[in-house]
Amino acid sequence: MLFRRFFHDELAQTSYLLACQHARVALIVDPNRDIDRYIDAAAGEGLRITHVTETHIHADFVSGARDLARETGAQLYLSGAGGPDWAYAFATEAKAKLLEDGSNFMVGDVRIDALHTPGHTPEHMTFLVTDTAAGTVPMGALTGDFIFVSDVGRPDLLEIAAGVAGTKEVSARDLFKSLQKFKALPDYLQLWPGHGAGSACGKALGAMPQSTLGYERIFNWGLAEPDENVFVRKVLSGQPEPPAYFAVMKRVNRDGPPPRTLVPLPRISARDVAAKLHEGAPVVDTRPAAEFAERHAASTVNIPHTKSFLNWAGALLPYDRDVFLIVPDGDQQSIIDELSLIGLNRIGGVYGLRSLADLESAGVEMRATPQVSIQALNQRAGNGQVIVDVRAPDEWEHGHIPGAVHIPLGSLQSRLDEVPKNADIAVHCQGGNRSAIAASILQKNGFAVSNITGGFAEWERYAGQVERSGSPGG
Repeated sequence: MLFRRFFHDELAQTSYLLACQHARVALIVDPNRDIDRYIDAAAGEGLRITHVTETHIHADFVSGARDLARETGAQLYLSGAGGPDWAYAFATEAKAKLLEDGSNFMVGDVRIDALHTPGHTPEHMTFLVTDTAAGTVPMGALTGDFIFVSDVGRPDLLEIAAGVAGTKEVSARDLFKSLQKFKALPDYLQLWPGHGAGSACGKALGAMPQSTLGYERIFNWGLAEPDENVFVRKVLSGQPEPPAYFAVMKRVNRDGPPPRTLVPLPRISARDVAAKLHEGAPVVDTRPAAEFAERHAASTVNIPHTKSFLNWAGALLPYDRDVFLIVPDGDQQSIIDELSLIGLNRIGGVYGLRSLADLESAGVEMRATPQVSIQALNQRAGNGQVIVDVRAPDEWEHGHIPGAVHIPLGSLQSRLDEVPKNADIAVHCQGGNRSAIAASILQKNGFAVSNITGGFAEWERYAGQVERSGSPGG
């Protein structure tokens, strides 16, 4: 058997290729929309992609399973175990074969057994892999978002992200039962998860690419916890705030992603940028936060092109309007391709930035974002200063600046009315990255704002005073 892992850094997402070297046929599991990488990888090994599947309906990226099966002529396999609310609406049209608990299929000499493991989602499947040319028992399991290294999949997304009320505790209990069933398998079983550290599909994912069931029995709290009620309480507490786009992805992937289309890069001029800013269209500057803070086009929002770019783009950008981008010259196509992975396809135009002077010559007003140190912040205390903390709820609960207003970054645009309009605002996160984005949002909306350099980490180091209580109003 040939085995290959594909990891996407920005999505912290893993896809897999499994192939029978004798028959030269391959299965792709959990492909994202960048399907060319799987096609190229298979071709490089002299393989035909004959089977495509996914462990569940994904919430964090547009699935490439339908496109990949269509492009290669492969048979598509999808879970049929989610009930009427979480059935694949496009399964019949795509001629997919539906899998139930105990279903199996062969990829040459490689046997794939489907094990229904609900909890993270109702339809979730784990795939047991047996290389029949070498043995008669499973050697590994593709666990998707069921079991990660050091953690288990979160069961609250249907309620929190997809808005299905009253499901998170039921899902948590389903997850516990699935884990008990899975624990009957042997310790040597290799585990190949669908995400790594950095994903919002769990709260404490390990960075190792794979594990074994025996290791996870000892070091994974979810498998080690024997009490169902304790497990439910633990798994539902401290989960990271899911990005807003998760709800969109759930619907898109259940109902059927539209066919992937390759659109020419929509280049625009400096005058076009000026016109779009005048119209009030969303314009995003993707430069590093320090460059944006030093000087930028007024009324633009800064989402730096870092590893967390897709997370914040999905959380903050609209899916129902054209978005315009300011991107350092030479980087434009890669950003367009990345945004398509989370279904942000309405890119109205991209301006390849060489110099801000070109925008200024086109009539675009320039601004800077003031930066304030912890020491300077303390000197300004008592002068009407309002501190806004944009960290996640669990970070706030572990400790926050006394008197701060808590509004997580993902909620900031919808909660601007909670920020005093005529006050001197200082915004912070843990280290300064999220607060830079928040400062640009506040500045765009007319607030006088400074970004606290070093964030809460610096506050703890030098200022000392920390409150540890629930967030007032947030």
